[in-house]
Amino acid sequence: MSTPHYNLEDLEERKLREIEHSRNRRKILQGYERYSDTNSEEQIAHPGALIRDPEAFKRHFSNTKFYSIQASLEAYEREWLRQRCRPGIRLLDFACGSGENGIMAASFGATVVGIDISPEGVENARLNAEREGVGHLCTFEVMDGEAMTFPDDSFDLVVEYGALHHVDLDKAMSECVRVLRKDGEMLAIEALKHNPFIHLYRRITPHLRTEWEVAHILGVDDIARCRKHFKSVNTRFFHLLVLLAVPFRKTRVFRRLRDALDRLDQRLLRRPGIGRFAWVGAVSLTSPNKVAR
Repeated sequence: MSTPHYNLEDLEERKLREIEHSRNRRKILQGYERYSDTNSEEQIAHPGALIRDPEAFKRHFSNTKFYSIQASLEAYEREWLRQRCRPGIRLLDFACGSGENGIMAASFGATVVGIDISPEGVENARLNAEREGVGHLCTFEVMDGEAMTFPDDSFDLVVEYGALHHVDLDKAMSECVRVLRKDGEMLAIEALKHNPFIHLYRRITPHLRTEWEVAHILGVDDIARCRKHFKSVNTRFFHLLVLLAVPFRKTRVFRRLRDALDRLDQRLLRRPGIGRFAWVGAVSLTSPNKVAR
């Protein structure tokens, strides 16, 4: 297992809680959360083999059912990576978790370095990369994303999924800008805080996340703060009406229902003021502001 690039004694209490929370989850599931409870046509082969504790999985991953409706977001992320990833491109998978984003980038030929504060997450990412045949393109390291040890200008791309609400936003973004090259780009995919029904669900399921995580879910004001770090910040919103398809994910009508509601969402969420009530925002950040550091 990778040696951490930090001393536990130096970490803040919030980071120690994140490590413990991630440790508990990564011991239960090696595979990707997004493909562990969806319709059978899209579920990865033999998902049970990657669930180490089925009973614990039912409790600690009960929210994975919502990922079943994320096909449009996943297609957007895949296309973003496909257009940019090729041999010779270096990509940082920030807070890599089980490595899904970096492994996807490696499948397009990029050289990937993934970091996570959790040793268990890093080990799962390594195993998953080997399982998917891209281990030779991927390196995963235990590291604090707010104090990375990479030299300046180390990467062409940064990708992160659901990590920025686990960290101090300004510290993490400043570090991402530092390690990006001057023409580098970043894709940040984050849950949003503005929908009262979604946020209520977070509050009544405290065993699924840390207190810091719930309190720091991003809003459009937080996304706007990213302009301090990147000169160009563009957000596309995903998933509102399509959430109604979740209860039907195991039925034959699911894909047609999901796709129809997704099409409605694509029109609805482009309207001013409505997008913020989506579940997720995909933020494309370009022109890192090196001077701001």
